[in-house]
Amino acid sequence: MRITRSGTQPSQKGTADHFTGAVGLLGVLSARQVGAERIIAMSRHPSRQKLAREFGATDIVTERGDEGVARIMELTRGVGADAVLECVGTPEAMQQAIRSTRPGGTVGYVGVPHGVQLDAQALFFVHVRLFGGPAPVRRYLPMLIELVLKRKIDPGKVFDLTLPLDQVAEGYRAMDERRAIKTLLRP
Repeated sequence: MRITRSGTQPSQKGTADHFTGAVGLLGVLSARQVGAERIIAMSRHPSRQKLAREFGATDIVTERGDEGVARIMELTRGVGADAVLECVGTPEAMQQAIRSTRPGGTVGYVGVPHGVQLDAQALFFVHVRLFGGPAPVRRYLPMLIELVLKRKIDPGKVFDLTLPLDQVAEGYRAMDERRAIKTLLRP
């Protein structure tokens, strides 16, 4: 299996770094599937930290911004992460992802950027590759369905709140207030 956007391959056993919303948590699960030996998840929420560990995170970082970058640098002995998955899309998250990546490493951004502006000259000198865009889901879907059916992975664990469809607004509120990772709506 290969994650083409970030360049992660089974032979790359380095560090992956993720934010732990639903997409970041599934990034942790994916990093484990492709053979990452060390996976650093970023989360301040105990329920998300627990699921990140269950999905394969080896380390949890609760700090953000400069402190978060410093903690990742400490965990990676000053080198930075080989591959970073940015799942939020904010300027702060993108900068933290870039600054947490080792020279020659890769940031895969799957959070739709909103308000992100990059300094091309600064980016030029840090030697970090950026890849982003929608995932080629159809390419991986047959294999992923097989893993789910064989109970080798359970990505549905990110749905930690179930509500009737007529309570969709409450579902969004719960996610926004971090009372839920992802809401499953039933008719």
